[in-house]
Amino acid sequence: MVSWPALAAAFIVAASLSSPAAMRASAAAATGGDGGGNNPTAGFAKVDLTGGDFQVQRPYNVPESRRFRYRDGVRTFWVYDSDKPFNTATHTNPRTEVRLRGHDYSSGVWQFEGYGYVPSGTSGVSVMQIHNEEGAEHATILMLHVYDGVLRFYDGPAIESNIYDRWFRLNVVHDVKASTVAVYIDGKQKFSTNVIPSESYYFKFGVYMQHRDWSNCMESQWTNVTVYTKSY
Repeated sequence: MVSWPALAAAFIVAASLSSPAAMRASAAAATGGDGGGNNPTAGFAKVDLTGGDFQVQRPYNVPESRRFRYRDGVRTFWVYDSDKPFNTATHTNPRTEVRLRGHDYSSGVWQFEGYGYVPSGTSGVSVMQIHNEEGAEHATILMLHVYDGVLRFYDGPAIESNIYDRWFRLNVVHDVKASTVAVYIDGKQKFSTNVIPSESYYFKFGVYMQHRDWSNCMESQWTNVTVYTKSY
């Protein structure tokens, strides 16, 4: 089992190799640039996000600074398998996540974009999800899990086979009327499926421990998180 010091050391080494701006430039170059043919955001309008829209949820019994860091445009999330839930009213697994608030939606086509990094050793964790309204029969319509370096749709189909130790551009497109989601990695569509509709939805990202094959510590980093939308 990989220890937290080893994971932290891996992050420090990776972070020293390039700045957040360089990461974004590299990802844009790999996907043909912001206006290229591999740009899933073409035709979408950017949603204005403020710092207050990024609501951090972390184990209720520790200060935010012990599970979350925001530095030089990069949000770093980590959680231990022995951590408490994010409040005393839930029995869900440990998490440190951002819940994007103020932009819940129930119609149109919505898109999450972010540049993510998952260090080797992190496993058994959700790093991004589309959550349904509170009290819905199904909590989510999409969760992206990482198991042993493979990014998956929940515990099922593999989306990207080698997600560790590299910055990747993630785009997730949700067409509410069609009840479909599509996942893009570095500008290329890697997965799509029909989903069970709900009344409303919102985006989350970070780390949320799942129910098998988890590591002692789970971590992800995110930069340049953006939300887009368009009407029919």
